[in-house]
Amino acid sequence: MAPVLPLVLPLQPRIRLAQGLWLLSWLLALAGGLTLLCSGHLLVQLWHLGTFLAPSCPFAALPQVALAAGAVALGTGLVGAGASRASLDAAQYPPWRGVLGPLLVASTAGGGGLLVLALGLALALPGSLDIGLEEGLATALAHYKDTEVPGHCHAKRLLDELQLRYHCCGRHGYKDWFGIQWVSSRYLDPNDQDVVDISPGLLSPDILTPWPSLCSRIQSNVEGLYLIDGVPFSCCNPHSPRPCLQSQLSDPHAHPLFDPRQPNLNLWDQGCHGVLLGQLQGLASTLGSMLAVTFVLQTLVLLGLRYLQTALEGLGGVINGEGETQGYLFPSGLKGMLKTAWLKGGVAHRPAPEEAPSLEAPPKEGLPEA
Repeated sequence: MAPVLPLVLPLQPRIRLAQGLWLLSWLLALAGGLTLLCSGHLLVQLWHLGTFLAPSCPFAALPQVALAAGAVALGTGLVGAGASRASLDAAQYPPWRGVLGPLLVASTAGGGGLLVLALGLALALPGSLDIGLEEGLATALAHYKDTEVPGHCHAKRLLDELQLRYHCCGRHGYKDWFGIQWVSSRYLDPNDQDVVDISPGLLSPDILTPWPSLCSRIQSNVEGLYLIDGVPFSCCNPHSPRPCLQSQLSDPHAHPLFDPRQPNLNLWDQGCHGVLLGQLQGLASTLGSMLAVTFVLQTLVLLGLRYLQTALEGLGGVINGEGETQGYLFPSGLKGMLKTAWLKGGVAHRPAPEEAPSLEAPPKEGLPEA
């Protein structure tokens, strides 16, 4: 059978191939290193923001797989640079002849598979961030008040740090705080009439409509909720020229010279969901671009190394040997390779045929003489 995709390589093309592979291999090593940095950065960000992602969100698998793919690409680039440089010297190439073939197989199967998997995750998983952040932030807001509940005692600090660091407020906006109780019951006096009863003029009708439970802030110590039209201090914009307004935000007459229609002059106007979603999807997009570049470079390096290896095998490992040689991907077609493997396997496992009985009659014994 004829070789698959043969390529005739005279002396000068062989030398240019080795020199070009040396450059491509270092570019692959650089791309692999950048992929490691991008995936590591995304993994650290997810570690810091893990509290605000739903546990069922599979997005964390992307940087983990990309980290492994980047490491393999970095190793492939270093091996390619060493092999291509050694191929230019007949004295340095012989040690590579025995290991280059297995390294090519491992890099193609392992590194190529990881890169394809990482590229698929980079295309598919960013969509799961929307739901993961939606559920995670809703849970974080609900546990903001649970400063003394085991397992949630750090929820308030983490959410305050998130809003201060990313300049956001609530899940989709500052009004998200109006529909939950974010003040711990420990700091509420159940005998205080302002806590037990709702003041009709405290909230405007457009705020009362979405949350009917506002009509009774605390009905019992078990199921009551203390809901106010206020936000935590971490929602305040420090660039505001006036002191932060945190309470009675829906009452246009509670604060002079404050327009509730322009809360961004006092509070962060962006929700944390949109801010985190944009940042994480941007990091995932950058990582996906690096994975695509790494995949192209690794494909070129592996193909070039295979052609260089098979071409040098025809010359006994000497690149400046006389005459032309032929490089190829496989020594025979896929059908021929499978047939050869089948025949070899069949011969190796075929039981030895039993010896056929002799057709000649056994010699008769001589009669005794009379």
